[in-house]
Amino acid sequence: MDFDAVRAQAARLSPWCHVATVTPQGTPHVVPVHPAFEGRTIWAMVGVDSVKARNVRRNPDVMLHWQVTEAGDNLMVWGRAAVHDDPGTKRRLWQGVFDYDLNLFAPGGPEGSPETGFLAVEPARAVFSEFYGIKGRQEWR
Repeated sequence: MDFDAVRAQAARLSPWCHVATVTPQGTPHVVPVHPAFEGRTIWAMVGVDSVKARNVRRNPDVMLHWQVTEAGDNLMVWGRAAVHDDPGTKRRLWQGVFDYDLNLFAPGGPEGSPETGFLAVEPARAVFSEFYGIKGRQEWR
C-alpha cells in the first residue's frame, strides 16, 4: 500500500474520522474531526485550547480512525501531531485545502480567529482492513 492508497481509502470511507490523543493521565481522548490531506500531512481545524490541542502539546502521538463502514472496511493512521496557530499557516490552509468553508466555524477568518488553529498529523503508519480484516489487510509505513 502506498500513501496515495491511504488517501484514497480515507476519501472513500468518510469525510470524518476520529482522532485519539493521550491525556496527561495517560488515558485516550477520542473526538471526531473533518481532516484534509496536503501532501502527506493530515490537517484538522481545532480550537487552540481544546482538549485535543492541549493533549498534543504534551504528547504528540496520535491515531486517526476512519470508522468501519457497512462493508466492514476501516482505516487507521498513526503519527505525530503538532498544533499550528501562526498567521501564515492559517492563511495558507484557509483556502483550497479543506473541502468545506472554514468561515462557518471561525467567521473571523485566519486573522480574526485567534482561538482557531490546525492540527498537523505526520503519518508514520497506516493500516486498511477490508471486511473487518477477513478479506485482507494492507499496511503503509
